[in-house]
Amino acid sequence: MALGMMLAVMGGMLVCVQNTFNAKVKEQVGAWATTTLVLAFGFLASLLVGLISEGFGLFAVTGMETWYWFSGIIGVGVVMSVTQGVQQLGPSHAISIVMVSQILFALLWDTLGWFGLEAIPFTWKTAIGIVLIVGGVLLFQLSGKKETAHQKAKQVG
Repeated sequence: MALGMMLAVMGGMLVCVQNTFNAKVKEQVGAWATTTLVLAFGFLASLLVGLISEGFGLFAVTGMETWYWFSGIIGVGVVMSVTQGVQQLGPSHAISIVMVSQILFALLWDTLGWFGLEAIPFTWKTAIGIVLIVGGVLLFQLSGKKETAHQKAKQVG
């Protein structure tokens, strides 16, 4: 369990760093070029590390539903939407909204047992947790986004 928690924290950190970098790339080359670069480099890195660690067994994809193979296409939507959200809102505001969205949809899919997941009952403890998480993010969002020196300079210049 501790390893799973550490990996989840690492994943959250990497998502934030990646999307901050993606927003900077998007400033130079646009949204579609950014998405293409991100996913192409990700493909190459995955392929190289996968071949080194698993050899050609990497491609033994039997016994799963065919539509799961296309989750990379969903990645296009993830990169496009989060990158643009980070650019427009800043990393902390955009990622906090992404986080709440992920939690709410994961809860929905867990509760309903969608996508081959085992259905997990919705309890009052879950409801309280969701209210606290959403309330915390709303409080953070409504605390006001201060204008940065960079934004002020853009307005003047």
